[in-house]
Amino acid sequence: MTRGKQRGEYAVAPTLEDVAREAGLSSMTVSRALNNPAIVRPATVARVMLAVEKTGYIPNLLAGSLASRRSRLIAVVVPQINNNMFVDTIQAISDTLAQRGYHMLLCVGGYASDSEAALVATLLSRKPDGIVLTGIHHAAALKKRLINAALPVVEIWDLTPTPIDMLVGFSHEKAGNLSARFLLDKGHRRFGLLWTGDQRALLRKQGAIAVLQTCRECQFVEAEAGLPATLRLGREGMQRLLAQTPVPDAVICSSDTLAQGAILEASAQGIDVPRQLAVMGFGDLDFAAWHSPSITTVAIDRWRLGEEAATMLADKIEGIMPTEPVRDLGFWLCERQSA
Repeated sequence: MTRGKQRGEYAVAPTLEDVAREAGLSSMTVSRALNNPAIVRPATVARVMLAVEKTGYIPNLLAGSLASRRSRLIAVVVPQINNNMFVDTIQAISDTLAQRGYHMLLCVGGYASDSEAALVATLLSRKPDGIVLTGIHHAAALKKRLINAALPVVEIWDLTPTPIDMLVGFSHEKAGNLSARFLLDKGHRRFGLLWTGDQRALLRKQGAIAVLQTCRECQFVEAEAGLPATLRLGREGMQRLLAQTPVPDAVICSSDTLAQGAILEASAQGIDVPRQLAVMGFGDLDFAAWHSPSITTVAIDRWRLGEEAATMLADKIEGIMPTEPVRDLGFWLCERQSA
């Protein structure tokens, strides 16, 4: 059994020929089994894979991709991986792509368009079959590069009638509209806005403010939290809101995580939620329904968003054109105890 040859103090990696000898097959048969198993008998493929395992051979997927013109690699760019908002979507993309025979390369692009553009330029040199981008606000140079590359692209977590290629998302402005309108209908008139500074969150804030400004009696104060949103930042933001005038009787937060921190801070200051203060979040994260009090929030189907994006991308790579290149998944209100 061959596991690699010694040359001085370094081991030489097993070759395709080593696998062929171990399996008792020709190198051509082994190559076909690895690069196009659908045309090889299942028993032969199993024999080859056993030999690969025994020898420790690492197939050269790049060589196979030169013949098929596919790398089977999908690059997924998110601004953060320590943001709970994206976890379900990322997992859904990974699972759906795996079912279609693709591998996901997860990349962190940050919130600055320049850093995202530099990352994508590097990714394109790796020849992915497609790219998933978060949001619709990208550097002009990045858009031009992707269009010139003629590569299938899906933008997620936002909405526009003019995506780079395809899009799955929802309107953040309308989500903000919904939050403010719900609390206005509850009779609240003194608002606090606790918000992070990323573009999608700011769109939701603009949507909330647009509704609040239609009410003459309404007043609102603001507190900005850093990125990523954390429970600590939620508590600190609530401290600043409660120190301002007018003291809010309702607080809209840009995420459930900030809302959780805001509720804890209100409790620490002896303020009853929701009797004295209503608190509303966004995202319907896993803990929102189980928090005490449970958190009123705006929900989106984060898992379905990932499934739709991965399916659209895999379909287009395989020559199936989307009937709806722009898909609005919408959102809905989850009314609970906090508001």
